[in-house]
Amino acid sequence: MKTPFDSLTVMTELVHPNDTNILGNLHGGRLLYWMDICSAIAATKHTHATVVTASVDNVSFQNPILLSDLVTIHAKVVRAFKTSMEVYIEVFAESMPSLTKIKTHDAFYTFVAIDKNNKPIEVEGVTPQTEQEQKLYDGALRRRQLRLILSGRMKVDDATELKALFTTH
Repeated sequence: MKTPFDSLTVMTELVHPNDTNILGNLHGGRLLYWMDICSAIAATKHTHATVVTASVDNVSFQNPILLSDLVTIHAKVVRAFKTSMEVYIEVFAESMPSLTKIKTHDAFYTFVAIDKNNKPIEVEGVTPQTEQEQKLYDGALRRRQLRLILSGRMKVDDATELKALFTTH
């Protein structure tokens, strides 16, 4: 078993004028692109295989990122299923030159590991090491079931983890 730390990937970018919209804020699409790269590297570090993005969800836009900010993205695999894994991403912006740092975004990306024939392959599990990693690990199955329901690949009645949230015992 691997730990989330084994896949930890940290990437830093500087926001240039061509990265911004007319308000001087980082384009959301540019940030999603950077997040996809960082999380794909984390998934690759976990699997030592080629990975493809299966889904992007729960991107929370908490604060804008401005022209000339440093953007630091942290990504790590928090849970693995049979052939897929969930990567948790946190984004921070640091204003230049004061280096005042704020959290701006977080998200969950899902990747599938594939072989040379583009067929899914099994991935190694994850063992959480911290309280936060355990919370992310525990919630991953519910998030996975929700993704599968929304994509039409799971029936609501089969989502046992999600149903448990709404039923009293």
